[in-house]
Amino acid sequence: MPIDPTPKKTTKEHNSTEPEQKALLVSVYKNTADKAMCEEHLTELKLLAETFGVTTMGKVGCFLRKYEASTLIGSGKLEELVLLANELEVDMIIFDDEITPGQQRNLEAAFKLPVIDRTEVILGVFAQRAHTKEAHLQIELAQVKYQAPRLKRLWTHLSRQGGTSGGGRSGGGGHLKGEGEKQIEIDRRILKKEIEHLQHEIDEVRAMRETQRALRVKAGIPVLAIIGYTNAGKSTLLNALTDANVFVENKLFATLDTTTRKFKLENNQEILLIDTVGFIRKLPHLLVAAFKSTLEEALFSDILLHLIDISHPMAEEQAAASLEVLKELNAEDKPIITVLNKIESCNDIRRIDRIKLQYPKCVLISALHKTGLEELQERIIFELSKRRRRVLLQIPQSQYGDVTEAIRVGRVISQSYEDNNVLLEVELPVELANKLQHYAIS
Repeated sequence: MPIDPTPKKTTKEHNSTEPEQKALLVSVYKNTADKAMCEEHLTELKLLAETFGVTTMGKVGCFLRKYEASTLIGSGKLEELVLLANELEVDMIIFDDEITPGQQRNLEAAFKLPVIDRTEVILGVFAQRAHTKEAHLQIELAQVKYQAPRLKRLWTHLSRQGGTSGGGRSGGGGHLKGEGEKQIEIDRRILKKEIEHLQHEIDEVRAMRETQRALRVKAGIPVLAIIGYTNAGKSTLLNALTDANVFVENKLFATLDTTTRKFKLENNQEILLIDTVGFIRKLPHLLVAAFKSTLEEALFSDILLHLIDISHPMAEEQAAASLEVLKELNAEDKPIITVLNKIESCNDIRRIDRIKLQYPKCVLISALHKTGLEELQERIIFELSKRRRRVLLQIPQSQYGDVTEAIRVGRVISQSYEDNNVLLEVELPVELANKLQHYAIS
């Protein structure tokens, strides 16, 4: 029978009725100088596994002189890991590095245990934490695409379809069908149809998102997207500024769904703040592709607030990983304000200095304790002022709709009436100032 096109999780869902599964985590490095970074990557993988509901029994960093095409690691190291896995009585092996379908099969044969990689863990975490229809669709699409090259079924007794039809011996019209197609081809066709179906649904959601984006542009309200590494404190910042009551948890990918809130700056200018899905090192390309409509909020915003957890020992690498995702979205040239968060927990002054040198537009805050937010607002106002123009308009009262739009979107400096005209000195977004240019007077 054909397989169910919905991918099955390798691990059990973590709940009170099922015991947590236990895992051995493995990462590789080729230079001794990279050993510390490898250990930090394993620590992050441990957090991912915990978020997924898997207990880490051991972490191993493997030094490799060269990668083995069949198993990634050499035979000697593989034997050591098999012995360790048996000793720890783990239920699965998780590799921090992406492994090919062939390597996965060979490693599972050696360990006699399920072997998965970082990508599959991230997909599993996303699947658990998606709440909206859009997020569910995007995750399902990524899972199906990930599963497609990993179809592994033993159809020995059903390797080919065949059959007879017709009236039998007495009817004289009997004939044999062709051999048909291999079951694996049927499975792949099912997955292909599922991918097309999911993509169609996502395109519909994306069209709705683009409509909403067009309305925001028409309204002329500046849009700021909060981007950054997972668990950097994006939702906490949104809550601190706007009382948005967005779900916050000290886990990776606590929320996957974008939240938009209106906020009034200290100069009474309204802006929209968008909390985006967190980035992560080695974010699977499947997820970047699947979440493209969500991540594009960063691409179509006016300014990016790049949040960095400055208390994290790998803050610089996390910041670089976030910018790599922006490059994939062609959004790296957007105006960026770098926000160093969790400053209250950072004891490394040199780390702060290094990041400030690398990212000049830096603001230091604690979103949790709501400190540094005034300086952040000042920086936002300054950056927005570069995208706005101060104009003096003389608008006929018969065109009061334009007056209303200028007042709603702009920052009014003065307003008076002269004959049947409204004199309005106002600071406007460049786009709206150009639109109303025919009312301008010197």
